[in-house]
Amino acid sequence: MDIADIATMDYIELEAESELGKARSIFEQENPKGIIVTRAGDYAGVITQKQLLQSHIEDHTKVDTLTKAAPKIERTDNIRDVARSLVEGGTKVAPVFESGELWGVIDEDLILDAVLENLDSLTVEQIYTEDPITVSEDATLGQVINRLREHGISRLPVVDDEGYLSGVVTTHDVVDFVTRNEQRITGKGDRAGDLDRMLDLPVYDVMSSPVETTSTDETVREAVERMLDNDYAGLIVTPTDDDQTVEGVLTKTDVLRALSYTEEDVMDVQVTNVSLLDTISRQDIRASIEEISEKYQKMRVRHAHVRFQEHKEKLRGTPLMQCTIRLRTNRGQVAGSGEGYGAEQAFSVARDKLERNVLEVKGLQSDREYEGQLLRKLGEL
Repeated sequence: MDIADIATMDYIELEAESELGKARSIFEQENPKGIIVTRAGDYAGVITQKQLLQSHIEDHTKVDTLTKAAPKIERTDNIRDVARSLVEGGTKVAPVFESGELWGVIDEDLILDAVLENLDSLTVEQIYTEDPITVSEDATLGQVINRLREHGISRLPVVDDEGYLSGVVTTHDVVDFVTRNEQRITGKGDRAGDLDRMLDLPVYDVMSSPVETTSTDETVREAVERMLDNDYAGLIVTPTDDDQTVEGVLTKTDVLRALSYTEEDVMDVQVTNVSLLDTISRQDIRASIEEISEKYQKMRVRHAHVRFQEHKEKLRGTPLMQCTIRLRTNRGQVAGSGEGYGAEQAFSVARDKLERNVLEVKGLQSDREYEGQLLRKLGEL
């Protein structure tokens, strides 16, 4: 299936010379997946709500400052390839071209709606992200923003003192709250002081509650239908018959990633923010992960996801990066993350951490096997 009948010409466009305040206003009022940025009438890139949250730039700054590249999609591209492009480009929306001209856009909702009937064969347990980052109810809004930025995520489950699910706070919640309150600040007051006080507010004042959840045994189709019907970007995953324990998070990106799994003999490795690769290639990354997989042959890797995130700090012009590697295997999920200057160093640190975690899982499984052997021998006595 290609995207010719899925992509849409209905999108929001901003000139690169427009001010960021205008973009913030559009996200607040219309909540689009992203805004297409043009320069002198030609496509220049996209801007997303997450970029605005991750920036300290003032409203009068030009949109061009935060514009980032997004994968260019052809109208006849295969839907699975497009899903992969969105995941690897770290974006929810991308421009669609026809005969070299900007025709429209494609976004994650359009793709998911088109493949909905094919998602019955998957369960949430097969594709959700385990061990999510959480925050406590007494965390401040400033801490929430830092956590969202640090991990490059768009939602955080909020837990109470006993660790049970209390609410959820998203990028949209934060932007909406800050924007609404900034509008109430008058010119007579101390704007900086008012903003500081907002950042000191507890997340309890911003979060959404009760929380929309999904269980591990629910079909992906049921979960996605609920996301699309309520305009949710993700759901908190809880165990079956227990909607208070946070098991993980299921996002639309997780579903897109599952759609783009390959059926080839080679390991399926996806790289988010692939444009950040400098002295390391996708082939190098795949070979390195395959080396780990081959070393521990009982652990078969079904899918690998490698995510890079760039920080502002630099060393001799090379940016500090964070790399996170997640392996979905026949023994469950294993992950490792690390930081370094440049993609190659960050990947190397994350790979070392991943291998240590793989060894730990292997050790625990060996202990269980040994325990099982002892029990069997005792049963023979």
